[in-house]
Amino acid sequence: MSLTDLPPFRLAWVRFIIGGLTILAWAWLTKAPLPIRREDRPILLLIGAIFTTQISLLHIGTNLTTAGHTSVLLNAYPLHVIFLSHFLVPGDRLTPRKLLAVLSAYAGVVLVFLPRFPGGEGSPAGDLIVSASAVLLGIRTILLTLAVRRVTQIQILLGQAVMGVPAFLLLDLLFEGHIPTGYTQRMAAAVLYQAVVVSGFNFMLNLWLLKHYQPSALAPFFLTTPLFGVVFSAWILGEPLTVYLLAGATLVAAGIGFATLPARRAARRR
Repeated sequence: MSLTDLPPFRLAWVRFIIGGLTILAWAWLTKAPLPIRREDRPILLLIGAIFTTQISLLHIGTNLTTAGHTSVLLNAYPLHVIFLSHFLVPGDRLTPRKLLAVLSAYAGVVLVFLPRFPGGEGSPAGDLIVSASAVLLGIRTILLTLAVRRVTQIQILLGQAVMGVPAFLLLDLLFEGHIPTGYTQRMAAAVLYQAVVVSGFNFMLNLWLLKHYQPSALAPFFLTTPLFGVVFSAWILGEPLTVYLLAGATLVAAGIGFATLPARRAARRR
């Protein structure tokens, strides 16, 4: 919705300025420490660089394809988290059940691509760019899991904003300076939602979860996002609910059942 009134890079820096102010307000209310130790700066710089690239690709890709396709393709990132956790996070192993969840979800992603071979809804270039953003999001999630054990959630989020805002602003000036901004109530509501709810509250909650749980245990739950995204893109934006899109979103979300079944059985036994 916001991309109809703002070009991608301008949306990014506006969103993260407001999100950064939201996080600063939370830090002030909770009296959270803000200074970063010298030995923690390299990983925060790496996270910030990946974050900036990932968000840039997301905004560019979403601008080229549909919101429904973005919802499915971007939110396949938990699959990358599950694979990477096996190699990078101690004790977070890839089990046959997790592998089944991954294969199911990847089948859903393939279904989303099928209508465009040849032709179909959306843009192949946009879908590929969003998929690249999903890979980077998976990598960033693993790095966040490692970083959140050493620094606070607020320090991580402010570090991302400090690196991302100047980069997005520069890209906006270089490539989008000629594009006017549409000052509408729709744009204001969409940007505030992304900035305050997503970049503020949601990012904080996500980091808290990564601090207390293994990333592959959380990843299957994130696979519900495509279902919500597909439904809301049809409801709010009027995008078509194709058979391929619905089937793809359902297969992506089916990974939850495969990956969380042991935890549910254990909970019932307790």
